[in-house]
Amino acid sequence: MRRSKLLGYSSVLTAALAGASAIVSGPAYAAGGSLTLNATEDTYASSARTSTTFGTEDKLVAGVLGNDVKTAFLKFVVPAGTKVAGARLSLTPLAASTGKLTLRKVADNGWTESALTSAKAPALGAVLGTAAGELTFDLGSAITGPGTYSFALTSTGAPVRVGSSESKTAAPDLEVTTEGDTSPPAASKPAATTPAPAATPATKPAPAQAANGGNCVTGANLVPTCGVLWGAAAGGFTDAPRDQALKDWEKLSGRTASIFHTYHKGDEVFPTKPEIAMTGDAAHPRVLLTNWKIAYGSTWAKVAKGEQDKRIDTFAERAKAYGKKFFLVLNHEPENDVVARAGSGWEAKDFAAMYRHTIQRLRAKGVTNVINVMAYMGNEKWMAQSWWKDLYPGDDVVDWMGLDSYVSAEKGYYHFGKFADLLDRAPTGGGLGFYEWATTKHASKPIMVAEWGAYHRVGKIADKAPVYDSVKAELLKRPAIKAIVYFDTKKDDQGDRDISIDSTATALSAFKKLAADPIFQVKLG
Repeated sequence: MRRSKLLGYSSVLTAALAGASAIVSGPAYAAGGSLTLNATEDTYASSARTSTTFGTEDKLVAGVLGNDVKTAFLKFVVPAGTKVAGARLSLTPLAASTGKLTLRKVADNGWTESALTSAKAPALGAVLGTAAGELTFDLGSAITGPGTYSFALTSTGAPVRVGSSESKTAAPDLEVTTEGDTSPPAASKPAATTPAPAATPATKPAPAQAANGGNCVTGANLVPTCGVLWGAAAGGFTDAPRDQALKDWEKLSGRTASIFHTYHKGDEVFPTKPEIAMTGDAAHPRVLLTNWKIAYGSTWAKVAKGEQDKRIDTFAERAKAYGKKFFLVLNHEPENDVVARAGSGWEAKDFAAMYRHTIQRLRAKGVTNVINVMAYMGNEKWMAQSWWKDLYPGDDVVDWMGLDSYVSAEKGYYHFGKFADLLDRAPTGGGLGFYEWATTKHASKPIMVAEWGAYHRVGKIADKAPVYDSVKAELLKRPAIKAIVYFDTKKDDQGDRDISIDSTATALSAFKKLAADPIFQVKLG
């Protein structure tokens, strides 16, 4: 977490949660081999009202009335790792609304239900089928795996009205039949000269819920089979030992942090003895998440050229000796370190080359227990830069997508908002927000919110409870998020922002309620 970042930056499945019925996200790899997904976005457009949006309505409309042509649009996200054997879309006609509908494929141009109008609607693509009466469509040939899928509903007859995702009784359902084998799929194939280890395949992600009687566990790439991993970094920008700071934070919040977040640079020796002890405590199971600025005292370009191979190889031996699986972030928040000048050694392309070289060399040295996370800032200023796309090192060397992002609890102050706001920041000038970008461009990757928090200025106390109260609902709507890691400190690196969970009594109460939620009951496998 940095000051500069603060200044710069579903699926639905019905299940029992803590004895009550709840709406949850993602696939439920349960007996029966199917999952039911709700539209993440759905709306309709009217040719007669070209600037009007209809995303908040509880219905979708398609058809012709006079000179007005209405077209409905739906978007679904099939979570990362899902093995798709078949898919069927079911729509529920509203009373006195009958007729034939045609379902068409449309390209996902980043449309959202809050902004789509007939003037901004995506172009209609190939016809996938027609239906009347029960209005079901076989999409087995259109939905073949994880990703974002957009569709349009049209009709040449009188308008047909069906329930939208806002409907309490008639929401669209995409039923995906999954293959019976629930083992992880094979990993993305790396470069031929650097074979990936057998122990680090991509792992099937899971619903954002504590399902199956609380039997959520982590798989090969530490992706939960259900639920969301809970983690923290405590004691930031203080002299307090990180291990003791986390233990104190766990007592304060009421839950053990399954992810213990630490930070290292250059030739520092890690995992450290305290890190080994913390992640070896059987009574309080934790997995290590550590950030490593490998290019400290060097440059990304020099690392990519092999000039820090000794540093990499020394770490490789320590990682193998540690033995346990752990998360590794290489130079978190790289956007903030880019020097967009040819030959600087810190260009975005240099970061990608550094990342690829490091991961490939670790693999070549036989390291199989490192699960790597590409951690962005996701700030609107950086996302708008021409070089931003060049940062990504490639799906074959990235296991998780990460995001470090914060919101202000102080109304009127920079980045005031709730949990959704730190996930959805879009490039200055427009474009996909971070979550939608990640799930659209890298749909096979689980997402970790590797740093998050709510802040107010020191001495200007504002209640953070609304932020904490908003987290659960967002996790249920966003099946790709598999881990969240809080960054707790009384003062940031500039000494003027408080990101602690207990700056007010109501904030602490709200945070403890969030921490106690069954969604975070995930057993480390």
